[in-house]
Amino acid sequence: MSQQSKSLAKPKRGRAKKVWILCLGIFLALVLSLIIIYQVMVYAPSPEAKAAMKSDDKVSVSIGQAGYRFEPVGETEEPNVIFYPGGLVDPKSYAPFARKLAEEGHRVYVASMPLNLAFMGQNKADDFITEHPEQSYIIGGHSLGGVFASRYAAEHAEQLSGVFFLAAYADEAGSLVNTNLAALQLTASMDGVLNSEAWENGKKFMPAETEYVTIEGGNHGQFGSYGPQKGDQQASIKPQEQLDQVSKDLLTWMKKLQAEQ
Repeated sequence: MSQQSKSLAKPKRGRAKKVWILCLGIFLALVLSLIIIYQVMVYAPSPEAKAAMKSDDKVSVSIGQAGYRFEPVGETEEPNVIFYPGGLVDPKSYAPFARKLAEEGHRVYVASMPLNLAFMGQNKADDFITEHPEQSYIIGGHSLGGVFASRYAAEHAEQLSGVFFLAAYADEAGSLVNTNLAALQLTASMDGVLNSEAWENGKKFMPAETEYVTIEGGNHGQFGSYGPQKGDQQASIKPQEQLDQVSKDLLTWMKKLQAEQ
């Protein structure tokens, strides 16, 4: 190669390197922006939820690969409870709900979903059931979590006793019609987020003996503990009131399940 050719090649390689560095910088900036946007979108746990994550003399709270475990200190009662969080909701936001059930003697598992989206972790329940395979389990979820809890139940009906829905519904892929599973549907009168058309259509995928309960004055966000949710209506009852009502209805339903088995 001549001296002139060498001198021309150097600037070209230099420009190519600068372009590569520029592209890499743009890519990293884009990734960082997406991470920041995602973090802003996720509903974070309230102070009350963070407080409920602490172990005490009634409930032991621990974390595993698949999610969080809320275990009664002392004897436990069946069924164990598996819970799938709503879409883009931090699982710790359901700590008050999980603690309430654990205080009544039930072991509760709250799944931690990839990117906080239940459709990316539909089979998380497998990890929980293997801990005590000889015991009975129910599964449920809030909003998007309920849809995929139902899909899991449809494929693993023989491992479960029932399915519960908090402002959620079953779709065709999660049809429970041909199962022997019991089902409980809890909705709130001031829910501004739940797709009412999809929920109504979902009734045809529910067992004939499904129980339907409406929490008067409650809204979508107060099924968890993460503050106001975009598109929701203002609740006319306090978060604690909704939590108490949901827990009461679920515990009553669980006792009925155990009595029938």
